[in-house]
Amino acid sequence: MGSGWSSEEERQPLLGPALGPAPAAAWRSREAAAAALPAAAPGPGRVYGRRWLVLLLFSLLGFAQGLVWNTWGPIQNSARQAYGFSSWDIALLVLWGPIGFLPCFAFMWLLDKRGLRITVLLTSFLMVLGTGLRCIPIADLMLKRRLIHGGQLLNGLAGPTVMNAAPFLSTTWFSADERATATAIASMLSYLGGACAFLVGPLVVPAPNGTSPLFASENSRAHIKDRIETVLYAEFGVVCLLFSATLAYFPPRPPLPPSVAAASQRLSYRRSFCRLLSNLRFLMIALAYAIPLGVFAGWSGVLDLILTPVHVSQVDAGWIGFWSIVGGCVVGIAMARFADFIRGMLKLILLLLFSGATISSTWFTLTCLNSITHLPLTTVTLYASCILLGVFLNSSIPIFFELFVETVYPVPEGITCGVVTFLSNMFMGVLLFFLTFYHTDCQTPEGSKKAKHGEHQ
Repeated sequence: MGSGWSSEEERQPLLGPALGPAPAAAWRSREAAAAALPAAAPGPGRVYGRRWLVLLLFSLLGFAQGLVWNTWGPIQNSARQAYGFSSWDIALLVLWGPIGFLPCFAFMWLLDKRGLRITVLLTSFLMVLGTGLRCIPIADLMLKRRLIHGGQLLNGLAGPTVMNAAPFLSTTWFSADERATATAIASMLSYLGGACAFLVGPLVVPAPNGTSPLFASENSRAHIKDRIETVLYAEFGVVCLLFSATLAYFPPRPPLPPSVAAASQRLSYRRSFCRLLSNLRFLMIALAYAIPLGVFAGWSGVLDLILTPVHVSQVDAGWIGFWSIVGGCVVGIAMARFADFIRGMLKLILLLLFSGATISSTWFTLTCLNSITHLPLTTVTLYASCILLGVFLNSSIPIFFELFVETVYPVPEGITCGVVTFLSNMFMGVLLFFLTFYHTDCQTPEGSKKAKHGEHQ
């Protein structure tokens, strides 16, 4: 039933035979597997031009969520002076992102039961509340810091939807030969928003040490605070505009499904979790995604904090973070488009990307340990190693998402990606937790003495 909705090419296996001993049975594509399942709505499949508008709205929402999440990391030196933030505050502002994933399973249930429109509206409303809290004009710095923390938490609660729902949206609205590309665009725009925070923050907000190229002469505390509030108001305006657009038009599904996979029945919420937790192959791939991507996301969020000890300015750290994520987004979308046409190569693509990431991270580590390795620590080597690491890791995200969904079909896409992004955010939270204590210890008098003693040795 429903075989007329897909071509013979669509029913070819997406994953290569190297991934398992029984590719014909265990590694069928969604279209091939869906052809054997009862369809939810009989009739010919078709795609609608409005699918690009739905994708645009969802992608821009993810962009805004990433932009708001990464507001403080790139301008942490300025935020310290303007609001009296400590290292613990800066790390916690970034940590609210993974903390917001704790109710991830509730959002997955909402997506599975209520559909895309209700889930996206709730997500955008949480972002409006979060960005609005940060803009409340209060002179009391202690209360202002608490409002900012509350706003970041509410924005973090929007993370599960913008990070998890991309494969669900692409299956619901796009045909089989466009799904990987749509997934890449929807998932990468969130990371691109975080990248733009690396660019917008340091360029608009002057650094205390006068390193900002636009406002080097005006770096008083009042001026810095004024500039930060300008950024906060601008982000609030963008989020409100997106919420209004989503409220006006964001249909839950097209009138007719675009493919067999979109029309077929899926497992229930409870059975989906049983299927995921009992699938050893899925758990192995999930860990391969969650550990490196979670650690890198946390590392990128406090990149300025990490690179400050090696005398990298706030602006340089911002440009490094920006280009590493932008490069990853561009390469990720290109790789996804390639995967739409060349089936059975997802594993090979991931192996190549992770090989490049391993070489880049080793290069960066050895360069930073120049007192031992005697390798030159220059701006060129720092930029090149960090940017290449970001390109290789970030571009693997949409490929991973397609691999996850294909592996455990007919588990709903939102539940599958929700589990893996929850794991990724847990690893990111662990990294930020330890980084916070490390930097806090180094800033205490006793910790400073230990660091100096280590330098003399």
